Amino acid sequence: MATTNEPTATSSATPGIQAAPPAMSELSRLLGVFFEPGRTFADIAQRPRWIVPLLIVIVMGAGYLYAFNTHIGWEPYMHRIMDNNQRMLQLPPDQRQRIFDMQLRVIPITSYVGAVVFPFLIFALGAAISVGIIKGLMGVPIKFKQAFAVFAYGYLPRSIYSILATVVMYLTKNPEDFDPQNGFFSNPSVLMDPQTSSKFLYTLAGNLDVFVIWVLLLIATGLKAAGGKRLSFGGALFSVALPFVVYAFIRASLAAMGLSG
Repeated sequence: MATTNEPTATSSATPGIQAAPPAMSELSRLLGVFFEPGRTFADIAQRPRWIVPLLIVIVMGAGYLYAFNTHIGWEPYMHRIMDNNQRMLQLPPDQRQRIFDMQLRVIPITSYVGAVVFPFLIFALGAAISVGIIKGLMGVPIKFKQAFAVFAYGYLPRSIYSILATVVMYLTKNPEDFDPQNGFFSNPSVLMDPQTSSKFLYTLAGNLDVFVIWVLLLIATGLKAAGGKRLSFGGALFSVALPFVVYAFIRASLAAMGLSG
């Protein structure tokens, strides 16, 4: 009886090669950042889209500022900042009032501009620094667009912070005591008195925030996915944590010198 060497339909697939996983939808990505970060950032590294998370961060940040501007206003916050600034207190009262009036006119506008512009700048600068560290120091190939998308998605927990801080704002019995830069009780600075504590330590403690740490870990997860097997999670975390630590110490030092609120 003759035999045939023609392959059957079931044996047509090439052995040893697995089909690429299907692309995740945008909604799946947004949810997966919180519930399946490993799988989600692997998809982001392969298909580095970033428009949707960037828009979400901008809208949530601007919404938080709008709620503060309409519910409380900047005047009590600016008074508190200037009253705790030794350099400002040394100025003559009329000069101090002129500076206060000018800042009160400018800050509502600049805060909205910042809510739109700063996320893009933060993602671009953070991605550039991380790519420089990963490629320059570790020799791992990684693309800027991958890192930018990772920063955009990794920053999404800050949108949750904006929602929670807005809720706290409306529940605060004395709205004038609300601090828009520290609206939710998620860092050690809430246990410190801003008037009597060291400005350096108070500002540094404010940067040790649960949401900030969450963002750093998510970004490191995404950079690890983009770098592949040649990049360890520790290396990815180093590339994003080092610039943040430098920023935190600079900001705390400026606050100690009275150059930052």
